[in-house]
Parts: sequence; structure tokens; C-alpha cells
Amino acid sequence: MTTFVDRVELHVAAGNGGHGVASVMREKFKPLGGPDGGNGGRGGDVILVVDQDVTTLLDYHHHPHRKATNGQPGAGDNRSGKNGQDLVLPVPDGTVVLDRAGNVLADLVGQGTTFVAGQGGRGGLGNAALASARRKAPGFALLGEPGEARDIVLELKTVADVALVGYPSAGKSSLISVLSAAKPKIADYPFTTLVPNLGVVTAGSAVYTIADVPGLIPGASQGKGLGLEFLRHVERCEVLVHVLDTATLESDRDPVSDLDIIEEELTQYGGLDNRPRMVVLNKIDVPDGKDLADLVRPDLEERGYRVFEVSAAAHTGLKELSFALADVVSKARAAKPVQEATRIVIRPQAVDDAGFTVTEEGENFFRVRGEKPERWVRQTDFNNDEAVGYLADRLNRLGVEDALRKAGAHAGDGIAIGPEDNAVVFDWEPMMAAGAEMLGRRGEDHRMEAPRPAAQRRRDRDLARDEADQEYEGFRPF
Repeated sequence: MTTFVDRVELHVAAGNGGHGVASVMREKFKPLGGPDGGNGGRGGDVILVVDQDVTTLLDYHHHPHRKATNGQPGAGDNRSGKNGQDLVLPVPDGTVVLDRAGNVLADLVGQGTTFVAGQGGRGGLGNAALASARRKAPGFALLGEPGEARDIVLELKTVADVALVGYPSAGKSSLISVLSAAKPKIADYPFTTLVPNLGVVTAGSAVYTIADVPGLIPGASQGKGLGLEFLRHVERCEVLVHVLDTATLESDRDPVSDLDIIEEELTQYGGLDNRPRMVVLNKIDVPDGKDLADLVRPDLEERGYRVFEVSAAAHTGLKELSFALADVVSKARAAKPVQEATRIVIRPQAVDDAGFTVTEEGENFFRVRGEKPERWVRQTDFNNDEAVGYLADRLNRLGVEDALRKAGAHAGDGIAIGPEDNAVVFDWEPMMAAGAEMLGRRGEDHRMEAPRPAAQRRRDRDLARDEADQEYEGFRPF
């Protein structure tokens, strides 16, 4: 059964915001108690957090759908709804977050590094928060916003100082097992190592990590063998160490040709040309291995490589190798620029930036895009005339109607607010008046040309009752 997963597709959904509530205080001796509807709670976020105790993405491979809790709706008596609980997802150090198109959203390195993968929806305002001097008793409340939902890809790139690369069965697992306390699987057949192994090496006062990358073969950068799947694990390493087998039984292989093939695959993968290289000639405890190492060493040194002859089985040459690696890692760390504290950059909104755009799309059709208009549309209950009138007032105050006029829109033109796949479309009727004088009873707005059937039935019922009252007042007994 797979116990190591370094790439998964995760479907995250933040919590929805709770709806606000429209309520009126009804208590004895308080006939004019006023609106007391509470606000809805905020939806929970989906947050990725680096946890050093997590080393694989296996849990998300088995359970790729994750959702935070929703905010609770408000209630009467000015009671706000409970906020949704954030969903915190631990990920390994070195996890890269991408969208489905392959764009990098975040590179999570370092304990405690966080990334908000899904933003929870805002809670809707209750009618108590919407009351004003002009609208003293709103008969509506705002809806909670839906939480952000999207698909992301998590890729794990091992965070190590040294990467051991080479052909299958070159002795990389044996080498990491004797240099550190790691206990990888070791056997005498190719592709024994199916997952990267990570070990910690102590050389004097220096401490560094070393990774055993699964064996590479020709064509690894194009997907052959396990190379393409695990080549990403060498990207963060400071030093690349070629582990060459001097005791191979294959007649068409030798250490120099193995080195050339692996270097070609690293070049094809890209981004690794500036990494320092070292060469380890392994298995010199075998008589033929020692002779072959002595034969190829001058050629490798002539190419500029530092060459070490070792035997993982006999523990020969390991001390020199570990201290040499510590020296190279220390120099690489010292050469890195000092990380500065994160600077907070404040970008004030431009004076002439209205926060929305109006574009003409075809004949007699315009589209409005902007964070505020789109959010207000999502929070509007279109079954409530007064809520729709309130939306019209807000858009007018924001300047949307003026922008439409400047863009050439006329009464009756089609207006869409939002993106193409999720927009509210209506026929534009410019507002001639706005304010409390246009309001009827709670939940109604006389500017709405097509009132709800329930509101019309209520008006008809009230009219019939008024007519009955007039007839009763006109009746006088003798």
C-alpha cells in the first residue's frame, strides 16, 4: 500500500456566511421597539499550515475534498450568528501550492508558514444593522456570501541540503543509512527505493540533511521509470552528489557513462545547472570496483569534480565524505542572502478609482465588474422588493448608474453584474428618485414594477378590508 504521496489535487471549499435576519422587537409596553435582527456569522477559512511532523500528502490523497464549517444565521433580539470554524490542514515543509493551470500560488517553506486556500464568506447584515434615519424599520436583511471553492494542486519538494542521485542499485540507500540514522529499504534489485528518504548527518559542529532520490534511468526527464515523479525533490538541494556504481554487472555501463546520462537528465529537467556537484565512487570494497575507481578517477577530476572513493558496506571513506559535504553546505548557506522581515506595503486606492468597471459587450448590453457590486448582488434577496430597492440605492450611490450613462447605456438595455459564468442580468431602468419616501410597508418598494404575487395578494386583501370598513362606517341603525 502506498505510504508516500508527493502530489495531490485537493478540492477545498470555505464555509458560507450566515444570513442576516429581519426581525422586529415585540415586547409588552414597547410598541415601537424597532428592528432587532442580528447579523450572520462569518464562514470558516481553509488554511494550509506547514507542520514538521507531516512528511507526506497521503491523507489528502485518500480524502481530497475538504470543507470548512458555515457561519450560523442571525436571530432576533440582536443576536449574531456564530462564526464558522476555520479548517486547518497540515502540510509537509516544502509544499508548493498551484492552481489547475500550473500557476504557483504559494511556496510553503518553514514551520508554521500559512496560506489561506479558501476564504470564508462574509455574514449578512441583519435589519438592525441596516436601519438608518431614512429607513427606520427595514423589512429585509442581507444574505451571507458563499465561501470560496476551488481546486488546487499540492506538490511536495523535499527540503534537504544534499541530494544523492544515480542509477538504481548504485548504493544511495546504503550510503544514507550509514551517514545518518535513516533506515531505508535496501535490497539487491533495481528500484528498491520507491520514495525519497531523508536523513540528518552530523559532521563535527555542522548538521545538514541528506536526501536519497529514487533511481534515475535514461529518459527520466520524459517520464520513464521513477525519475520524472521524483526529480522535483532535488530542486531545493544545495549540493548534488552523483553516486556511481563501480561494481556493476552490466557490461554496457561504467561510472563515466552513468554520470553523463544522469547529467543529461538533470539538464533536460532544467533549473539545476548552478548546483555544485560531487562524485562518490561506491562499492570499492569489491576488488574490481577498486580497480575501476582508480581507473576513472583521473578523468572525473579532470572534468572538475571532487571525487570520493567510499564503501557503504565496509564503512570506508565516509568520514572524509561527510566533512566535505558539511563544508560545501556551510558555504552555500553563507552565500545565501539574509532574509529580511516581511515588509507591509500599503497601496491606497487611487482618487479616481471607483472600484468597478463598465464595459460594453455587444449591442445594448453592458457588464459591470467590481468587488463591491458583485458582493452586494450575492447578498441580495431578490424575492424581497425592498432588498432589491436597497441594492439599487447602493449601486446608484457607488456611481454605477453614472458610469452606465457615460458608457452609452439607455433605459431598457441589458446589464450584467458579475462574471460570464455567474452574473445577474436585468433590464436597466435609471432611477429617478430614491430614499425613504419611495418605500411602502416592510418588504415592499414601489419602484419594483413586478411585485411579488404574495405582496399583490396582501394589497388586494387590505383593499377589500378597507372597503368593508367604509361600508360599515356608512351603515347607521334607525
